[in-house]
Amino acid sequence: MKKLLILGAGTAGTMMANKMRKKLARDEWDITIVDQFKTHYYQPGFLFIPFGIYTRDDVIKPKNDFFPIGVNVIYSKIEKIEAAENKVLLADGVVLQYDFLIIATGTRTAPEETPGLKDRLWHKEIFDFYTIEGAVALSKFFKTWEGGELVVNIAELPYKCPVAPLEFVFYADAFFTERGLRDKVNITYVTPLPGAFTKPRATKMLGELLQSKNINIVPDFNIAEVDNDNKVIKDYGGREVKFDCLVSIPTNLGDELIERSGLGDDMNFVYTDKHTLRSRDFENIFIIGDAANLPTSKAGSVAHFASEVLEENLMCAIEGRPFTAKFDGHANCYIETGYGKGTLIDFNYDTEPLPGSFPFPGLGPFGLLKVTRTNHYGKMLFRWIYWHILLKGKEMPIDSEMQMAGKKL
Repeated sequence: MKKLLILGAGTAGTMMANKMRKKLARDEWDITIVDQFKTHYYQPGFLFIPFGIYTRDDVIKPKNDFFPIGVNVIYSKIEKIEAAENKVLLADGVVLQYDFLIIATGTRTAPEETPGLKDRLWHKEIFDFYTIEGAVALSKFFKTWEGGELVVNIAELPYKCPVAPLEFVFYADAFFTERGLRDKVNITYVTPLPGAFTKPRATKMLGELLQSKNINIVPDFNIAEVDNDNKVIKDYGGREVKFDCLVSIPTNLGDELIERSGLGDDMNFVYTDKHTLRSRDFENIFIIGDAANLPTSKAGSVAHFASEVLEENLMCAIEGRPFTAKFDGHANCYIETGYGKGTLIDFNYDTEPLPGSFPFPGLGPFGLLKVTRTNHYGKMLFRWIYWHILLKGKEMPIDSEMQMAGKKL
């Protein structure tokens, strides 16, 4: 019996377990997935919790609900990958052998990387919303907060869901306006980027949207420390930004087991061929999702599009054929802009977000780089799609390769 081992049962790992169980004969292939946690989080939903749109219960389900029959599930911390010997060591001493390995261990927030961030004001006046604990704590804080300097700061790149901080300040603008407090809340978006986003057209459009909502932007800010006593964040050049409520997108790092295994870069993201999704160093190891050091967004859509490429290339590797699929870095992100509207961007390694219609040329129904109600509905509908279609590895009517049809150059 041959063995396929999947490390990580988040979005990417769960999708691959479902896809590969359908592909590989049960009498020939044993599939095992390993994760230390039993709860699955719908992470895009964390954004909505501070503003009272979702509750904790709206974004969590048991992971067991999404694994197909015929996949072995082990809940354990993973100690180390010994890639040269085709084995994985678990924390309880169990050793798992494999013929092929899929690494889908994701990324984690590491607030301890920024001096002073996780200090005495943590989850009191300094928050994150990339964890369920941070989102819930911020929700409680906002219920009684009467205003002041609201600062949203991105510590460094890369970080998962790159548009979420923008969505947060757009939602904050609408939230405090609806509560009659907007004139008492000064919102500042502080980023290490030179503008609102990484690509020129999207940066221009989103920057103008920030300006129209009276949201300040402080670019090129590389945070050095958080001063809890004086409530300021400082960058390496000596600039300071004062806050009464700081919402941080902390440094993101790959799983510590990647460092222990010697498979990753200095942020513990696994060295990955950006087109084949195979390990740079080992032919029987593939990487998907946030765990990979790909030059594209760490987002659920990237994991979804990459899963189709990985499914095909893994079958090629198993059958000893040349790879027939190529990942182009396709990313697709809805961006909530508040007041029941949103925008949408679609891009890849080589093509920046462009205006147009999606997914059907000229028909949409979604507008690229346009603020519409339909885009908002697309974002809200996605939660149902995520639980019922995407996680279960079912086909979606969107090509994994980015299409130029419908886009305006």
